[in-house]
Order: sequence, then structure tokens, then C-alpha cells
Amino acid sequence: MSGDEGKQLVQRLVEEVVNRRDLDALDEIASGQLAKLARRWISPFRASFPDFTMRIVSLVAEGDTVVGHFACSGTHSGEWLGIAPTGRRFEDVEEIYVFTVADGKLVAARGVEDNLSRLRQLGVRLQA
Repeated sequence: MSGDEGKQLVQRLVEEVVNRRDLDALDEIASGQLAKLARRWISPFRASFPDFTMRIVSLVAEGDTVVGHFACSGTHSGEWLGIAPTGRRFEDVEEIYVFTVADGKLVAARGVEDNLSRLRQLGVRLQA
């Protein structure tokens, strides 16, 4: 699979699964285990931030690896990490994910999210 094909899988993940809320598309895009894990992450996050969207800032592919830089936005309407809904919105919170591609599907993902920025935008004060 070429780097461009891997990037297309990540684009589909963002556009179809995250932004269009089509969890069934995961079965075409990701391996069974990764699709299962993605559902366990996306569904609760969507419950906390029902209007959550993700924008691709950049995608870089080499071999079986695709690295994505994303900007995410959403309104805190449900409990998240034990934090009661604030009703506030976060905008363009950065996330970086590294995906592994095999046999035409995403098979692994690991990443970092700027949750500190997300918490600050939501007006959540952290205790030391």
C-alpha cells in the first residue's frame, strides 16, 4: 500500500467516522481490533462533545506509517473525565497521531492530544 493510500484511509477516518459520525465505516477503514478501540474512544467522547469535529492540518506518509496533525473543536455538553459539562467550546485543539497501515487498513494508532489547552478553553481549573 502506498503512502497516498494510507493517507486516504486517515482522511476517511476523519471525514466519515469523526465528522459525519458514521461508525460503521470503521469496519472498512480499520482492522477489527483498532475499529473496536476507536468505537470505545469515539462514542464516549461524542457523548461529552456532541458537535465534536476534527480538521486535518497535515498528513505525512512513509512506508506503512501515516502521521496526522489535526485540529479539533467541540462544545462540552456532557461529563468528560469526571468534569461536569461547562457548556463552553474548545477550538482548534491540536492532536498528533501516528497510524500503522497493513493489508489496506489502519491497524494501529497512537497519539497525543493537547488536553491542557482543551481544559483551559473549557474554563476548567486544575488542582495542584
